[in-house]
Amino acid sequence: MTRTLAIDLGGTNLRAAVHTGDIATLQVLAHEAAPATLGDFRTRLDTLADEAGDIAAIGFAVPGLVEGSICRWIPNLPYLDGQDLQGLFPELTVAVGNDAQIAMLAEAVEGGARSLTDALLLAIGTGIGSAVLAGGRILAGAQGGACSFGWACADTDDAGEDRTGWLEREASGRALDALARGLGLANGAALIAAARSGNGQAIATLETPMRRLGTALAGAVALLNPGVVLISGGIADALDVMKPPLLAALRRQLPPHLRNIDIRPGTFGSRAGLVGAALAGATGAGWRQIR
Repeated sequence: MTRTLAIDLGGTNLRAAVHTGDIATLQVLAHEAAPATLGDFRTRLDTLADEAGDIAAIGFAVPGLVEGSICRWIPNLPYLDGQDLQGLFPELTVAVGNDAQIAMLAEAVEGGARSLTDALLLAIGTGIGSAVLAGGRILAGAQGGACSFGWACADTDDAGEDRTGWLEREASGRALDALARGLGLANGAALIAAARSGNGQAIATLETPMRRLGTALAGAVALLNPGVVLISGGIADALDVMKPPLLAALRRQLPPHLRNIDIRPGTFGSRAGLVGAALAGATGAGWRQIR
């Protein structure tokens, strides 16, 4: 088995681990703040590669648009824009993917989509990412930008925005934080806790973003006919209170033969990016082909 360094790079955090053949025994090296500059990023990677030992490959999950091994647009870490991560380690096998697509790799190989050829994953945290497994392959699109589901829109009057999509503004973790503050609560987690405890105002407040998410999601389900919709990110832990209005809105906008679609949490939770990065690095450039 290829000894692989896995890097899960988020907008604010970096996780690193060594993969030696068993996903269940990933050796975690770091969970820390993301580097602030390109120089810091390169220095930290060199240090982690040394700590990992005699590695032959590196897998990266990054929060943005990737084409091959090149970071095209990483909104929260703009110093990576245009950087070819293979070029940083020319002697190693390097695999790079969008964080949601890398999370889908983890779910398709070892997790909630393991037995499926077709599935949809939504990574709902600060923003909304997504990935599609279709015919056993994770879709990339013409320039690596397929599955930018945070830009889905169900409001014809919305003016659009360059850095965030309509659905992100309506149903992401950031949107829930704003709704919570409107009720005098600290953040979206507090809003979810209030709804879970039976607070009627909190339950009613959550219904609007979940209806919007379900309505937009119906278009993706009708287009792709996935076997399941998996939810990763912080919202996955709140499906007990968010799933009923979300699923009702989704099924209302689907034809009868697609209404049996289910929504469930992914297997790996916050570890999905790290697990997927390990699998991608060990596989190499062909990591998108699952079955």
